[in-house]
Amino acid sequence: MNVSKETENYVLSFSSIKDALKKGLINYSKLSRQIIKDTELNPKDFDAVLVALRRLEYKLRKKKSFEKQIRTLLKNTKLEIKNKMMVCIIEKNVFHNNVLELQKDIKGLKGDVRVVEGVQAITMITSQEFEELVDNYFKLKIIKKTKNLIEIILRSPESLEEVPGVMGYLYSLFAEQGINIVETMSCWTDTIFIIEKRDLDKTIKMLTF
Repeated sequence: MNVSKETENYVLSFSSIKDALKKGLINYSKLSRQIIKDTELNPKDFDAVLVALRRLEYKLRKKKSFEKQIRTLLKNTKLEIKNKMMVCIIEKNVFHNNVLELQKDIKGLKGDVRVVEGVQAITMITSQEFEELVDNYFKLKIIKKTKNLIEIILRSPESLEEVPGVMGYLYSLFAEQGINIVETMSCWTDTIFIIEKRDLDKTIKMLTF
């Protein structure tokens, strides 16, 4: 068993421990004993766990330096919110002309539709007002349809390309608040999250920098 990897996995699975370690507020000996107790590590591995914790602290502190850049970037990011959105998961074996025609129809009605093609299915994100249109094209091919969702669009400065760890930082914020991301995608400086309506207030507060 890799002691260093086991130690790192343990710490990273608890955001409170990770944050305390990053800030130098951890009693290494007590944490080492707790890790050994909660994992399959041997008490003889105590010193190795201690060393692994100190190495991880250094790594986290180094990573922390990027957080200032990330937060500065996010302070200059514009937030857009759209309600009554829906996500449709559609079988992959549909006619692609139908996808193009649907996009054209929705664009003609001054709406937006986002299409992501995966290995096994196609994900379509659009307003609920176009539900009938989507059904007309793909009714028998829709695997799953989720409605009453919220679309959060982060429009960041172009410097987004130069700042590492932005997406990881955002994902960690959602995870720490217990907010489920239904879908997510990005296009250059736009980052899009689809969340449930009940999480809107928490998300807005979380993304206010």
